[in-house]
Amino acid sequence: MNLDYNFSEIALIFGKESRDNTKINAVAFDSRKIVSGENILFFALEGVFRNGHDFIQDAYEKGVRSFMVSNENAIISNSDAQFICVDDTLEALQKFAKTHRSKFTCEVVAITGSNGKTTVKEWLSHMLNKQFVVAKSPKSYNSRLGVALSLLEITPRTEVALIEVGISAKGEMEKLIPIIEPTKGILTSFGTGHRELFDNEWEHFDEKIALFKNLSSYIHPAKVVGFDTKNGIGIRLDEYENELKQFTHKDRISIQNVQLAIRMALDLGLSESNVLESLSELNSLALRMETYDGINENLIINDTYNLDLESLQQSLEYQLTHSNGKPRVVIIGLTDNEKEKEEKIRSIISNYKPEQLIFFYPNDKFDFTFDGKSILIKGTRLAKMERIARELKKVNHQTYLEIDLKCIRHNINYTKSLLKDSTKLLCMIKAHSYGSDAKSMGVFLEGMGVDYFGVAYPDEGILLRESGIKAPILVMNCEESTFPSIIEYNLEPAIFSVTQLDKFITELIYRSVENYPIHVKIETGMNRLGFAKKDIPVLIDVVKSQPEIFIKSIYSHLAEADVTNSAYTEQQINLFDAVSNDIQSNFTTKIIRHLLNSDGIHNYTYAQFDMVRLGIGMYGVLGKDTLRNAIKWYSTVSQVKTISAGNSVGYGRTFITDKEMKIAVIPLGYADGYRRALGQGVGGVYIGEQYCPTVGNVCMDMIMVDVSDINAKPGDKVEIIGNNYSMMEMAAKLGTIPYEIMTSFSARMHRIFVDQ
Repeated sequence: MNLDYNFSEIALIFGKESRDNTKINAVAFDSRKIVSGENILFFALEGVFRNGHDFIQDAYEKGVRSFMVSNENAIISNSDAQFICVDDTLEALQKFAKTHRSKFTCEVVAITGSNGKTTVKEWLSHMLNKQFVVAKSPKSYNSRLGVALSLLEITPRTEVALIEVGISAKGEMEKLIPIIEPTKGILTSFGTGHRELFDNEWEHFDEKIALFKNLSSYIHPAKVVGFDTKNGIGIRLDEYENELKQFTHKDRISIQNVQLAIRMALDLGLSESNVLESLSELNSLALRMETYDGINENLIINDTYNLDLESLQQSLEYQLTHSNGKPRVVIIGLTDNEKEKEEKIRSIISNYKPEQLIFFYPNDKFDFTFDGKSILIKGTRLAKMERIARELKKVNHQTYLEIDLKCIRHNINYTKSLLKDSTKLLCMIKAHSYGSDAKSMGVFLEGMGVDYFGVAYPDEGILLRESGIKAPILVMNCEESTFPSIIEYNLEPAIFSVTQLDKFITELIYRSVENYPIHVKIETGMNRLGFAKKDIPVLIDVVKSQPEIFIKSIYSHLAEADVTNSAYTEQQINLFDAVSNDIQSNFTTKIIRHLLNSDGIHNYTYAQFDMVRLGIGMYGVLGKDTLRNAIKWYSTVSQVKTISAGNSVGYGRTFITDKEMKIAVIPLGYADGYRRALGQGVGGVYIGEQYCPTVGNVCMDMIMVDVSDINAKPGDKVEIIGNNYSMMEMAAKLGTIPYEIMTSFSARMHRIFVDQ
């Protein structure tokens, strides 16, 4: 961002007067991402999880002196701080962006659609950069906030601005149109995302294309049929056949996305020669930022697909907020012809104050060693920095899990949309966070601002504390031997009996600790742990008489939350309401009440009380169309061989070929969590778009699948769970539930966290 305003100019936009002529070069809304606050205007945004007014002092301590607020009580008294007070800071940011946008006459291309917005934007930007000065939405910013930030990227030099536009509420597009004022438009696709907000698909579609109502035309895939596209121009899959010879991706979605980019690039005046040259380079842009474990306890952030200065800043910000306290190292790969960029890059990186900065050239020998660092690797395609990323990567099993943080973010935000604003959210990250990675998930979720964490056992809570997690942590299973660790690590125990309560109080007395939070588990019909109704008077009496404790929350579990309209569940809800009200009536301090798990949130939303517990629902594994699958399971083909008729495959010789067939061997077995019951053709995997059933028994470390009908080869990607085959489908074949599959994922498998 390279703004050129005085504070007094911005104040005038909102009808305020100021004599402060401090230069404003950028805006910020997240104090964690501020390294040097000089010349920054901080917008104190009020979000679902966090209120920016709570972080004004933090921003001030980082050098910010200019603030946009909506709460006068948040104004700090420091004499050198300047404030503009408005009714709504997000609307103020949009108004500022609208005013900024109105100053420029550059082409503004609005890009919307259910999928593919970021891909089309990035590919189109790569093409246009050969001939034009381009501004674009950072990352996949496309919300009300994201659109405003994107428009503020426009400068007097900008010739084309590419703005991603998404909607998360009905009627939102109409509010964005006068802010963006697009001159051209692209509809990338039309799917079911956010369909729940609309009465029908036609209303949903009309909301999308409202963005283009003031344009003479916009482009879209020709396959969007059945709707009135009005001024739309459909691009067919058989167009630009000559140009596509330079494009190696052959899947339909990639071809569709690149065709839209080609058409818009040509419409904007890009020469055909530049289009052709760009197409051969787009293949490397398929790489995405990956965060994974490296050797020697390092954390690797692999972002090696390009090195434009804007993406460099985004990557540095990502590293700043995802390093979890590790010292930061930045490795920049340049070719010999790019040496002149080094000074500018060094200047940008210096603002982020990494511990070490390394420039690496093609003929350099990489002989650096790191221990316990956060390492960001950036470089141009020609610098081939992916080889450094591979060298630093921890050697792992070829079978791996991919956890999509964007999907988790969507699932959490959708869940919050079902709840009252006052309802707190507790995220369960027990059992290694359902097989993903408790430490990484804890850091991510705390960054989102969730209210509470829940774990099954104290050692899981200790791991979170040692990872730097500060949020309160409820421990649901606490034995007497763990009480010292619970107190030492500031964990909050679930108490389910008077005997257990007495022992915990004894430990607190021994340590001279008072006013310690406990969470009371009520038995309402699950018939596991919990206080029975008859024991409540004794519980109340003990708590009232012992200064060592206070009740932080009351909770229970539903036995069949996944069943809608259950009379038994209604009975549990009513009992919990009565018992918890009885307990609350004996204390003046507000006690949090929580009953619903992931299924319960969807099926019995009215019983949300003060807090809900979201577990597997974070990962989208509930069979709900409104949620997105965040867990994918992949491997690769190790070997392909042809087996003649009459030969056996695998242990026990349970499978005998009746004809010649080809099998692929995949490094995946029951030691990874791929159950033996999926052998003998019960289970299978996808290689490309083809389903390949298992052959013979599942081994500890390998399976064999039938690839007779496809051209499979070693190194081909194998989908075990993903877009083609869901975890719900696998669970159904096994006669179990997704929980069991997820918690069976082996620790030896690599976990890759992506944020697309």
